[in-house]
Order: sequence, then C-alpha cells, then structure tokens
Amino acid sequence: MDPKVYKLLNDQINKEFYSAYLYLEIANYYDARGLDGFANWYEIQAREEQDHAMLFYRYLHNNSQPVVLEGIARPETHFTDLIGPLKAALGHEQYVTGLINAIYAAAAEARDYRTVQFLDWFIKEQGEEEKNSADQITKMELYGGDARSLYMLNSELLARTYTAPSLTLE
Repeated sequence: MDPKVYKLLNDQINKEFYSAYLYLEIANYYDARGLDGFANWYEIQAREEQDHAMLFYRYLHNNSQPVVLEGIARPETHFTDLIGPLKAALGHEQYVTGLINAIYAAAAEARDYRTVQFLDWFIKEQGEEEKNSADQITKMELYGGDARSLYMLNSELLARTYTAPSLTLE
C-alpha cells in the first residue's frame, strides 16, 4: 500500500473515534436539557462513527497493514443554544467529507483501486450524513421555537434505531 494512503487511512481511524466522542458530547448536552430524542440521535451517531473507525481498522488489517492508535482528544464544545450542536455537527460532517475526499484522491493518484472502491461507500455515507445534519438544522429553525413542535421533533428523533453498516470489506 502506498505510504501516503496508508497514513491517511490510519489517521482516519482516530478521527472517526474523535467523531464518536464529539457526538457523545452533543448527546450529553441534549440529555442535560431533557431532550432525550436529540440525545438518542447523537448516541446512535456516536455508535456509527465507532463502526466507521472499525471499518478502516479492519480494512488496514485485511490488507496486511499495521494499525497505530493515537490518543483521542476531548471535544471542545461551548454550546449556548439548542441549534448550536446541530450546526457543529454539520460543520464536522463537512470536515470529515473533506478528509474522505483527500484519502480518495491520494488512493486514485497512487492507483490503489482497491482503496478507491472501499472508499466509495464512505463517499455515499458522507452525502447522507451531511443531508441529515442539514435537515435537522432546517427543522430546528422551523419548529424549535415552539414548545409543542420541539416536543414532536424530539419524539421523532427518539424513534431512531441503530443499524449496523452494510459495507463488505475485502
């Protein structure tokens, strides 16, 4: 495996675990405010990010590459309103999309088509993640100022259940 591609893939493991920490921090914020649906949404997001980290982890091992785990920093968050975490989540997903795109570009440049194919799933996933985050902001802007509507939005998010990723690794 190309050394640059390997480094980017290995770094992504740690960045995905950081994403899980960030989403748990957001879940904590909402849970402390009695919004258990929002907390549920972000707890599931955290679990998905852990799954993503493990997909990168397994991919490296399946390609005879060592995994080097680094420390995971505590997320620095200072939310002052209910929409702040939603905007932070969208910004973070856009950042992760940039990371995935950089790995994809490096793999394509190195003609590492196996890694390019592996990353296709993440490219699609990031599109979904950004849309979900943007949709939450739109809903909060439309309904978040009304207690009954916020209650309904919270109930909608509480109904979300965890689904494991369906990516097959080679």
